[in-house]
Amino acid sequence: MDNTQPGSDEDIGFLGVQELGARYRDGSLSPVDVVEQALARLEDAEPHLNAVAHVMKTAAMRDPEQLASEFRSGRDLGPLHGVPVAIKDIIEVRDAPTGFGSRVRKPAIANADAPLVRRLREAGAIILCKTNLLEYAYGIAHPDIGQTNNPHDTGRTSGGSSGGSAAVVAAGIVPLAVGTDTGGSIRIPASYCGIVGLKPTYGLVPTEGVFPLSWSLDHAGPLSRSVADTVIMLECLSGKPFSLSPASLADVRIGVLAYHADSRELTPTVAQNLRHSIEILKALGATIKAIDIPELSAANSQLRKIIRPEASLIHAELHAENREGYAPRTRAQVEAGFEVSAVEYLQAQQFRATLRQSIEDRFAEVDVLLSPSVPFPAPIEDPEFTEDGEEGEMLSSGFANMTGQPSISIPCGMDGHLPLGLQLTGAFGADGKLLQAALAVEAALNAYRRPSI
Repeated sequence: MDNTQPGSDEDIGFLGVQELGARYRDGSLSPVDVVEQALARLEDAEPHLNAVAHVMKTAAMRDPEQLASEFRSGRDLGPLHGVPVAIKDIIEVRDAPTGFGSRVRKPAIANADAPLVRRLREAGAIILCKTNLLEYAYGIAHPDIGQTNNPHDTGRTSGGSSGGSAAVVAAGIVPLAVGTDTGGSIRIPASYCGIVGLKPTYGLVPTEGVFPLSWSLDHAGPLSRSVADTVIMLECLSGKPFSLSPASLADVRIGVLAYHADSRELTPTVAQNLRHSIEILKALGATIKAIDIPELSAANSQLRKIIRPEASLIHAELHAENREGYAPRTRAQVEAGFEVSAVEYLQAQQFRATLRQSIEDRFAEVDVLLSPSVPFPAPIEDPEFTEDGEEGEMLSSGFANMTGQPSISIPCGMDGHLPLGLQLTGAFGADGKLLQAALAVEAALNAYRRPSI
């Protein structure tokens, strides 16, 4: 985390969850102060970021008063009490519109919170806003809405599809946000924006009330500015405790995935940063081992054979209702999915089981697997979801959606003014072990940097 000490209103936006909690409880700060500052910062940043689909201003001003009153009366709901949170605009939030980043249908007012949102409210979190995304978390930023820009360089994208959630966290508007990840859509924006993004184990965080993209690949999870804050949010979202020890790389066994680390698609700076990061981890006590998993070379092409037909089935009614409402590229992807044969889909699902087992077997040798989060820093526009012989931004991320294993991106350095990310992946269900390793790697690299916005 940034070491700047809070001394003005402007610093409030970059306080972590534990820092906010400590100040709430010693009375030096109130949820009212934090939300007022968040709304002001949002208003100032939004023309440049285009990160927010809907601001819940009335509730966001009402709820802090109540939560502050509860603090004064001695009622403490836990670490998220009074903490503002942003929700991706594909997730239902009671009495708020859900727009999906699309023009296929008018935004619909949700009658109830998605279970993950309900858990946040019950923990005392304040839902501040809903965040922009690629259309239906799939294709492209709809031209009527536009892409979300990066707080480190507003001439570049914050990534997809959870780019709005990543941007509001990186810009110091909120300390926490929820995103979804079907092929890297939490981890890629986290890497571009220089923050932490976690795709938990498949099924750990409930996805009811989240509009699906691909039911067998979809995950929901947290974006934050530190591993510690990620743990706090995951505990709430999953309903399970994750108790971490002090950060240490002693006895941590890290397997470097050769298919990702040696890819020609890595820019020279990303490749150099990866080598440097590995050297630091090794010097501080980690055991480093190169890992070759042949199935990784087919992981993303097989993922596309699952996501496309599942997404097209989900969108069949919407496509029939108003195909012209989609952005052209999104519509093309939906229509392409109708052409995937049942045999191709089933073969991809068979491959998926083989891939999962092959990777799970490697956790007998190592604790986590390491890759560059993305082979390049934030581009100007979101890359196309294509098959042209290159992996692109999904190089390292897609396989963990296929296997359901937990995977996290953390900051690892800069390419000039643009952040770079390091991805760690753990065994299925071993989210706690992954987060413990991520905590140690984060402390070793100390690479978080505030954006320029």
